[in-house]
Amino acid sequence: MSLRITDLKKTFFAPDGSRVPVVDVPSFELAAGEQTALIGSSGSGKTTLLHLIAGILRPESGRIAYDLGEKGVFDLAAMDEAPRDVFRGKHVGYVFQTHHLLPGLTALENVLLGMSFTGRRADRPWAERLLSEVGLGDRLHYRPEKLSLGQQQRVAVARALANRPRLVLADEPTGALDPSNAGSVLRLISTLCAEVNAALILVTHDMQIAARLPRSISLADLNRAAAVATVGGAT
Repeated sequence: MSLRITDLKKTFFAPDGSRVPVVDVPSFELAAGEQTALIGSSGSGKTTLLHLIAGILRPESGRIAYDLGEKGVFDLAAMDEAPRDVFRGKHVGYVFQTHHLLPGLTALENVLLGMSFTGRRADRPWAERLLSEVGLGDRLHYRPEKLSLGQQQRVAVARALANRPRLVLADEPTGALDPSNAGSVLRLISTLCAEVNAALILVTHDMQIAARLPRSISLADLNRAAAVATVGGAT
């Protein structure tokens, strides 16, 4: 799977009612299996851009074209909300800065839940393998409250890979972790993406984190609206 973005634009309303451009990306391409870091500080449109790529938000204009080979090319920007949700569940994994695990479910149940949005039967052996790969094979039945912050984020990584996605989006996934855990989680994301041949877009403000991936791009260069993306939540 490859990704091509062209003329992508998204605006939000400012408190005075005016429209503020948050994303204005003329072009961006990601090859199948490619791992890229997008470097951006607060206000650079990083989270909004990832939400557009994932189909969580819909742009005012532009194309977000996923080339799935024999299955064809799919433009998320042209889809309604329900088809976007189905596409994301099948093809895109998302790792947030904070884990967003359901507290009433065990680590294994949280990963299995991530499989439920595709319409396919949950693959328990794969879920268990993923948790073993992230070093939690002995914590399958622990609820989040019994896990450390680093372990919770590892569960979130396993959940994002649960459906063998073609693309993984990681939004500051190590921002809440100490340096040791941050390095470990980043290695896990990169290694597991390579294992399932998933492309990776990782957003970070940390140059040291970005340097660990084969390719890095400044959001200030990629996104022409970065200088004015100051609306609350447009990060």
